[in-house]
Amino acid sequence: MVENNNLLLGICGSPRKQGTDYAVEYALNYASEKFGFETEFWTVRGKEIMYCTHCDYCIREKKGCINKDDIQNLYPLLEKAKFLLIGTPVFQGNLSGQLKTILDRCRGLIAKNPYVFKGKFGSALAVGGDRSGGQEIAIRSILDFYQQNLIISVSGGAFGANLGASLWSKDRGKDGVQNDETGLKTIRKVIKRLAEFKK
Repeated sequence: MVENNNLLLGICGSPRKQGTDYAVEYALNYASEKFGFETEFWTVRGKEIMYCTHCDYCIREKKGCINKDDIQNLYPLLEKAKFLLIGTPVFQGNLSGQLKTILDRCRGLIAKNPYVFKGKFGSALAVGGDRSGGQEIAIRSILDFYQQNLIISVSGGAFGANLGASLWSKDRGKDGVQNDETGLKTIRKVIKRLAEFKK
């Protein structure tokens, strides 16, 4: 799989078409229109997603994951993209269960090629129903995944988007996110920083 130096892959970890879906799409549209990124959107919504059971097939066989589900269609996009933007709603103060499963299942890619993510750049966003509902913890979980797997983490920088993009939906889903101008500004700051690494 040849890496595309302009491709930004946005992954939405929400099972609903609401605030997180809107936020990731907003980020991709801004990246495309303002900075000329090629973009691809992938969502967990409506997908068949099987848990990693730590069966170690990927370790033994070096052929990827034994589970044949919709994540198999995500693997080539992860390999191809130079830039990643992973977004999650806050569930119980952290990632959604669906997104956590996606990250766990990347073990299959990494077992096949330990350097599959090396040199890629990754950012994160989280949408919470409360102002301080776990957004930073969820973002840190995504950044931990990046660090463990040789992905260079990119935030929006100090004064507004320290770890990534944080949005407050006020439990109003898409409408809440659309009206969170402060949160949308954090998205723009993150994308602007990602663009600095675009060749």
